[in-house]
Amino acid sequence: MLPETRYAKSGEVRIAYQVVGKGPIDLILVPGFISNLDHQWDNPALAHFLSRLASFSRLILFDKRGTGLSDRTGSIPTLEERMDDVRAVMDAVGSERAAVFGTSEGGAMSMLFAASYPERCQALVLYGAYAHFFTWVLPPDKFEGFLDKVEQSWGTGASITAFAPTWASDERFRQWWARSERLGASPSAVLALLRMNSEIDVRHVLPTIRTPTLVLHRAGDSRVNVEAGRYLAQTIPGAKYVELSGQDHFISAGDADSVASEMDEFLTGSRTHVEPDRILATVMLTDIVDSTKRASELGDRRWNALLDQHDRLARLEIERFKGREVKATGDGFLATFDGPARAIRCAAAISEGVRSLDLQVRGGVHTGEIEVKPDDISGIAVHIAARICALAGPGEVLVSSTVRDLVAGANLRFGDHGYHALKGLDEAVHLFRAETEEHVRASLAM
Repeated sequence: MLPETRYAKSGEVRIAYQVVGKGPIDLILVPGFISNLDHQWDNPALAHFLSRLASFSRLILFDKRGTGLSDRTGSIPTLEERMDDVRAVMDAVGSERAAVFGTSEGGAMSMLFAASYPERCQALVLYGAYAHFFTWVLPPDKFEGFLDKVEQSWGTGASITAFAPTWASDERFRQWWARSERLGASPSAVLALLRMNSEIDVRHVLPTIRTPTLVLHRAGDSRVNVEAGRYLAQTIPGAKYVELSGQDHFISAGDADSVASEMDEFLTGSRTHVEPDRILATVMLTDIVDSTKRASELGDRRWNALLDQHDRLARLEIERFKGREVKATGDGFLATFDGPARAIRCAAAISEGVRSLDLQVRGGVHTGEIEVKPDDISGIAVHIAARICALAGPGEVLVSSTVRDLVAGANLRFGDHGYHALKGLDEAVHLFRAETEEHVRASLAM
């Protein structure tokens, strides 16, 4: 009998989910690039693996937006939207904290979630995951050829050789795999998802993860090079690494019981509480250009009235883009966001909005680890955002390369602003200028 499928609302999108088991910990499985909740139970090996997980947890399963039983959105989901979906599902099932299990492509978002929401992530488990597609999955010169093959053969099960080579000759499994392709996503959606996934780079995020982490990888993984798992374990502080035998990327095509056993031991013995005082966040800083000069020209009363209008507009935009106002700086704002795309769009919207007040605003955006205090934030990420903001010209929003790497698929464009030496950093930082004219105005209306 299939588990009951229900829907959680994430914004205007409905996310399909199932809950199996009544174990002592919540475990939410973040699938690879496609899935289908109902169809996965038709494969005996996969059903057995999921049942093993449910034997020691309350297992929470879901289909990511745009795939399986969840809503098709007409656009490629960003990492931020996917994190929203995880939180929406957790909220729907009453889960305050859960262990997050990211498999394959789902690993990138899981790592970002663990760093951004340590108060909601009890533990992190990664299987067959990677931080950068082109380094450990496919090099750029082979990527377009792979897309051509996918486009020509999607729905036939031909991709089985890349994901589960030891089962490629099993006709029954091949038929199930072909149906998984068709039920997971359409050919056009798959191509778009693969392109977006290829742009993701979360290497900058790894050192900021403070959640207890288990990294599992098969030595001969046919899809994701084993060096990807070794790199994750070496870079995530305190991570435990277990290298398993086998060559199948698809979990249940190989020794899935070993994966479940390692997870059981790690999760049921891990009760460490992670204090959410240090988290990964995107820091946005804005500043009114030539504020001292304008104040002198207008006088205190007129300047203060104009500043009040600026503050009201900025606060509305911070709220609209789901940011957290940290403080007003006198001629700008310091705010944090759980994703960089929203921070960029917020800074752009503020810059555009204040033009009606005959003001010019510049902005700086950086993603990094911050220390959260009751009424303030601190840390090197805050200083970097401030120094980036200071380098921006009137009406410009500058972002670090870290931010640029994390907004794949977010419909944002950037111009190269070169390398800049920032006080307190040993190496020059590569900055990019977010386009804040017609393109961003169009993306704001989406």
